[in-house]
Amino acid sequence: MDFINELNSSQQEAVIHTEGPSLVIAGAGSGKTRVLTYRIAQLLTQGIPPYKILALTFTNKAAREMQKRIADLVGSEMANQLWMGTFHAIFSKILRLEAEKLGYTSSYTIYDTQDSKNMIKAIVKDLKLDDKVYKPSTILSRISMAKNNLIVAQSYAQSSRIHSEDSASRRPLLGEIYKQYQQRCKQTDTMDFDDLLLQTNILFRDFPDILAKYQQKFHYILVDEYQDTNYAQYLIVKKLSEQHHNICVVGDDAQSIYSFRGARIENILNFKNDYPEYTLYKLEQNYRSTTTIVDAANSIIRKNKEQIPKRTFSKNEEGEKIKVLRALSDKEEGFQVTNEIFKLANYEQQEYSDFAILYRTNAQSRILEEALRKRNIPYKIYGGQSFYQRKEIKDLLGYFRLTVNQNDEEAFKRIINYPRRGIGDATVDKLREIAGQYHVSLWTVLCNLDKIAVFFNSGIVSKLRQFGSMIERFKEQVAHENAYDAALFIARSSGIVDDLSGDDTPEGISRKENLQELLNGIKDFSETAYREGKDDKLPAFLEGVALLTDQDGEKEEDRNKVTLMTIHSAKGLEFNNVFITGLEEELFPAQQCLCTPAALEEERRLFYVALTRAEKRIFLSYATTRYKNGQIVSSRVSRFIEEIDPEFLEGYIPLREQASGFRLRTTPTATNKPSLSLHNTTRQELPDIDRGKLKAIDPQRVVPDMIVFHPTFGVGKVIHIEGLGIQKKAKVLFKEGESRVLLLKFAKLYIQEE
Repeated sequence: MDFINELNSSQQEAVIHTEGPSLVIAGAGSGKTRVLTYRIAQLLTQGIPPYKILALTFTNKAAREMQKRIADLVGSEMANQLWMGTFHAIFSKILRLEAEKLGYTSSYTIYDTQDSKNMIKAIVKDLKLDDKVYKPSTILSRISMAKNNLIVAQSYAQSSRIHSEDSASRRPLLGEIYKQYQQRCKQTDTMDFDDLLLQTNILFRDFPDILAKYQQKFHYILVDEYQDTNYAQYLIVKKLSEQHHNICVVGDDAQSIYSFRGARIENILNFKNDYPEYTLYKLEQNYRSTTTIVDAANSIIRKNKEQIPKRTFSKNEEGEKIKVLRALSDKEEGFQVTNEIFKLANYEQQEYSDFAILYRTNAQSRILEEALRKRNIPYKIYGGQSFYQRKEIKDLLGYFRLTVNQNDEEAFKRIINYPRRGIGDATVDKLREIAGQYHVSLWTVLCNLDKIAVFFNSGIVSKLRQFGSMIERFKEQVAHENAYDAALFIARSSGIVDDLSGDDTPEGISRKENLQELLNGIKDFSETAYREGKDDKLPAFLEGVALLTDQDGEKEEDRNKVTLMTIHSAKGLEFNNVFITGLEEELFPAQQCLCTPAALEEERRLFYVALTRAEKRIFLSYATTRYKNGQIVSSRVSRFIEEIDPEFLEGYIPLREQASGFRLRTTPTATNKPSLSLHNTTRQELPDIDRGKLKAIDPQRVVPDMIVFHPTFGVGKVIHIEGLGIQKKAKVLFKEGESRVLLLKFAKLYIQEE
């Protein structure tokens, strides 16, 4: 119980009161993981058996961190008995125990995204559809969204609304693809990630006795990052908590940013409606960031209407103001960002791992990468190709998968002719045709060669028999040996080791090293599982690999590098120094998010998440011109920079302040033509360029001493002209003596309309 004294008063309240529904609103950096772990430790010290506690997270990394902390508090024996893990890991465990009720075996395979795309690609080909219209990634995304909203294939096909939407997108047969995709998953004893949630809901819906068993089993349910739950996750949690009502959800509505994945902010906003007797706890002290960063983030998020009111605060040092970097082009933006990193790393001796560059879209990384390479600054792309997605790794995993589940069609197709054994595509296509005709798996066809030998020559039949016999030998090894011994036997006997050994190119050496690294990982898994009394067989290892998330694992050689990533990927991470790039209208906020207030509010939450990743410093950058669709276009500064209270910014004067101090005024001249002059005024008196009071000026007509208006920099005076034609530039003096050199082709200057 001494650990309670380590918490602040708000955290203590959330930890001590363990009965009934609880909503813990945890601001960024407020110690929510500590509250979750201490609350579980509190339950255990009160005598609650660990197997009656269900704790759900979104990443394996979070689950491991929590389990380790709990083990430090109450001992590893109790910590290891908790039902703690990701939604998908926990419900996969339940589904394996209850698989037969749904028509699956307990050895079902979990498909990754690429496996699913391959299956969809095959279905599109079989249906003779245009794969440029029916793109696998688009189809899979549509099916995923349906599953997350618990729309099964039959309901999808019967919905006139959905059919109209698909027809409008020129994909009227999407429902048929969904139906065949699910049929093949069932036939091949496979599930994709979304099935783990969909099938759990079906299990609880169709088998009330099973639901009652797990309702009785879990007396206490805790959910991390509740604002990120989708409808399928929400419904499972609601069903499981109906009997005891001891549910504690932790999250922050201000960090709900995954609606494109099906996350519903309504789940956390409406918690009070689902559990009227709930208790609300607020964790508002930020332990991560400086007071400047926290206050700036508050000034942004308070613009949102749909939220649970709170005000985070920090007792850390005030820290530096947020520096705004303004560039004339996206290339210059990359230069300015890397220049700041270079200075801090070299003059203040900061590690490269202390820096993160965030962007709204993956496409922005190219120019940033080029700038980093020119400066010889090491970097890594967060969320790049996973170790487990490399070809040589997927090949060996394919052997493991088919050995564990002979009906796994994607694994079968991947390895039947690797290493080459003379079984070509024509043979595989014929096997698939027969399997489709009789609605059986490829393995079932292989096991009945006597009945179909007429379709193949004797040489092919012999090779198919040899392949089948090899997999049968592997099954014996997997059944009796631990994961490492079985894996090593398969790697050698399949011919993969010999195949890679013959390639001494740098790429070939890298592939051999990767394969050895996989075997090292399996050895570590086997030894750890044996030591802890857990399942040390190969199927258990495969289960863990299938359920890995983007945030699991980091190679040693990636440790001291600048991190580049999308803001969506950055959630849950923290860095000393954070650069938020591309802060321009229609880029961030994104153009497609300007259509509805709800979408814009999510973009603002995304910016809030970006700000609160920083501990010490934040740099905001934008460019006034950027390449889009092969053309240079002008950009406007993002509203999000404008929305930050100016007292927290350095190097930027909000447009509203520029407007409040100056206006354009017509004054008589000797020729009786109006000219423009600077004059103190209010914003209301400033000419409204949207109403035609200002007009764009031809770059070739810009001359010295002309008073002009720039959409970003405000009112200024041309003090120098250089260059001709498209290279013509103007040096313009803006407010408070700040001058800018503008390439007039892209500057978009305005003058008072006569």
